[in-house]
Amino acid sequence: MLPTLISPALLKKSDKILFIAHLALGDFTYLQNFFQAFARANPHLKVDLWVDEVRRTSDATQWEHLKKYSLYDWVAACPFFHKVYTRTYSPALYQESIHEAQQEHYPIVVSLATLRPHLYANLARNISPDGLVIGMRKTVSLFQPHHHLAYRKLNATITTDLPATAGNEQPHISDVYAYWFRQLSGLDVTSAQRFPFVDIPPQWQQYATAKLATWHVQGTAPRQDGKLIFINAYAKTKKRCWTLEQVAALIVSLQQRDDWRNSTFIVNAVPQELAHARAVFDARKLSRTELFSAEDNFFELPAILAQCDLIISVETAVMHLANAVHVPVIALMRQKNPEWAPIDRTNSTVITAGHRRDWVKAVTVEQVLKAIP
Repeated sequence: MLPTLISPALLKKSDKILFIAHLALGDFTYLQNFFQAFARANPHLKVDLWVDEVRRTSDATQWEHLKKYSLYDWVAACPFFHKVYTRTYSPALYQESIHEAQQEHYPIVVSLATLRPHLYANLARNISPDGLVIGMRKTVSLFQPHHHLAYRKLNATITTDLPATAGNEQPHISDVYAYWFRQLSGLDVTSAQRFPFVDIPPQWQQYATAKLATWHVQGTAPRQDGKLIFINAYAKTKKRCWTLEQVAALIVSLQQRDDWRNSTFIVNAVPQELAHARAVFDARKLSRTELFSAEDNFFELPAILAQCDLIISVETAVMHLANAVHVPVIALMRQKNPEWAPIDRTNSTVITAGHRRDWVKAVTVEQVLKAIP
């Protein structure tokens, strides 16, 4: 067995560990399994998590929005975390959180941050001046002395690139995460154990049933009155977005099919785009089409997704959550970052834009129609 970055002796005698990460919902959809497996393999350890907000700002008008980041609802519900640091969205709260973490005297701090890893090497060492600090590292030039100084604060470095495999099969992002944790402690998480999951609390399952009732949709598939389709065109970057006009055209086309005529369409919209989305769909006079936004709690989203018969989504968290709730998904993706394709190949259809430089909106309505049975 190859030596691990955390020695078995230190792991055995330690009482706690802190993981640092900048997390999007899609990241956590897969990383969750590894945190859970690590906690189960080391039941004597308190596993703490620092969720760093890369959008941290001094602009107080943005704090309320950042404070309500839906990921926080999800990590707070995870029983394998002992403590989660989420107040990192303002400079003052960031410093308070560092001070709070320093009082824990963590014997082990692991940074899983891939963006600006030198900054997180500094953060990890600041939190734990005398502990074992492990993190990522990027190649730096001679003209970046502050990067070199930061990386010297690490006791060990996680290798980010997977070893070459026979056949050069495209690795999945979960394979990358598995490699990281194998280096850390020898943790072996099998392919089956990497399948995403989301435990939806009963109150949010009830919320979904009540929500469907307001839309006059029968809960739980199969239904007598047509199928329920969830469509998400939004992602954090424009390159990964579809357009609302394409969504509307898709709905119109499907409503002309006999087997989809009585279906209900739920269109996901981020809060700041709700007004625009209403204007687009009102202009088209679309029937049986409802707008949805998970405005109060993260679990509103998977609870609604779990009720659907089909999910159509661009490459973002919704696409991965579809696998977690075991609903068939049609994923619209660019050619870039194929490691982020849905993990459940049986229940996922991936439509990729034709050219490497194409944005997701290059995927046509006709391509999606052909993928729908």
